[in-house]
Amino acid sequence: MQDLVIYNTLHRKKELFQPIAAPHVGMYVCGPTVYGDPHLGHARPAITFDILFRYLQHIGYKVRYVRNITDVGHLEHDADEGDDKIAKKARLEQLEPMEIAQHYTNSYHDAMQELNVLPPSIEPHATGHIIEQEQLVEEIINNGYAYQSNGSVYFDVAKFNEKHKYGVLSGRNLNDMINNSRELAGVSEKRNQVDFALWKRAMPEHIMRWPSQWSEGFPGWHCECTAMGRKYLGNHFDIHGGGIDLVFPHHECEIAQAVASQGDDMVKYWMHNNMITINGQKMGKSLGNFITLNEFFSGKHKSLDQAYSPMTIRFFIISAHYRSTVDFSNDALKAAQKGYEKLMNGIEDLKKIQTSTESDANTKLFVNSLRKKCYDAMNDDLMTPAVISLLFEACHVINLLIDHKAQISLSDSKELTEVMNIFAFDILGLRNERSINNEAREEAFGKVVDMVLELRAKAKAEKNWAVSDQIRNALSEAGFQVKDTKDGVSWKLDK
Repeated sequence: MQDLVIYNTLHRKKELFQPIAAPHVGMYVCGPTVYGDPHLGHARPAITFDILFRYLQHIGYKVRYVRNITDVGHLEHDADEGDDKIAKKARLEQLEPMEIAQHYTNSYHDAMQELNVLPPSIEPHATGHIIEQEQLVEEIINNGYAYQSNGSVYFDVAKFNEKHKYGVLSGRNLNDMINNSRELAGVSEKRNQVDFALWKRAMPEHIMRWPSQWSEGFPGWHCECTAMGRKYLGNHFDIHGGGIDLVFPHHECEIAQAVASQGDDMVKYWMHNNMITINGQKMGKSLGNFITLNEFFSGKHKSLDQAYSPMTIRFFIISAHYRSTVDFSNDALKAAQKGYEKLMNGIEDLKKIQTSTESDANTKLFVNSLRKKCYDAMNDDLMTPAVISLLFEACHVINLLIDHKAQISLSDSKELTEVMNIFAFDILGLRNERSINNEAREEAFGKVVDMVLELRAKAKAEKNWAVSDQIRNALSEAGFQVKDTKDGVSWKLDK
């Protein structure tokens, strides 16, 4: 297996990836809160961790990838007060909350399929794990790190911080957080404003509610990932991923819940992708500045100059390192479109190369080093821009070979083809949209020809020989060979 190095947010440095129980790897990634159509901000974590999932499997690990669906408990503005985002949408559209959740889960899945994001091994829903979340809350209460207040249960951050450290992931100082929130003290049922909800008593107007020993209510947003991560990956697993905006409060609270319930953190490596921004501001539903993925695919948004295909979007995202900020612009997307087309052209042109008895020195040197350089880039914290740069170099070599300005042996040609296919398609997860479109056109083309031949068969059955011959002659003029056999009619297109 490769010596993979990844950046651990917990320790703020790159670390050699050493799974707890190799070759098995447990990976949990925070999925969407399903109350609206997926947008570009959803695409980035999905694609980032899809590439990690692909690469870990490629280098020989057996990966259990868990990505959740949040369908309850995520309140507005990531706070402990206000409306549940899904329940609010349900009221606005006069639908059941689960109708909203199902509709937007389907929308998310459709978009991920378009982006060629592999489905996770397990996709648990928060509403399907209420019992596990209640058990987690009970454990934290029994260990003295939570308190009940008016039917709700809150995590006692100050009490936790006496023995442990709250802020270990985000680097925040608890005293600073408490001092900054003192002006709000006493206006809610919390002891401190920094305390977060583990269980919320449902108000009369709250649609989504479950019975518990504390009240009829619903779990806090942070509980689901701790409970479901532990259920499917065990008390200790390798990787927890998500967007950098989840470091605080969500992932910080997850660590506190794990330590308070079982004595230590569940996660060995915390990984976070950076944001996609518009004019320097985070893209998100709460800010109202998002563009849905379907709007990108159709071009139907006032900020878009044109439609951008799913693979253009994927290429745009992987052209930057996952820990760097990416700012949306039409110019950046058009550059990604050109880059993607350049790479696909290069891969298609591999079939046109004429091989020689041996490679020239420069070509042989490049081909012999390409595979290692690509692996080195991936092993350096998934440096996808460097892989793309190397594949572009390969495209330049291919152009030289086609123009007969260089030569390559059959074995080196096979090596070049294999490396480009592995890294472009298997690892970076790109698809050749043109070949897919061609296949679709050929399928539709075949259906039309079959329909015409059925009309000819009907004419023959009615002994309308003139129409039968007319159809056959027209197909022949169009380049089709039509043969009548004892088993029926067959056709092929002359190349």
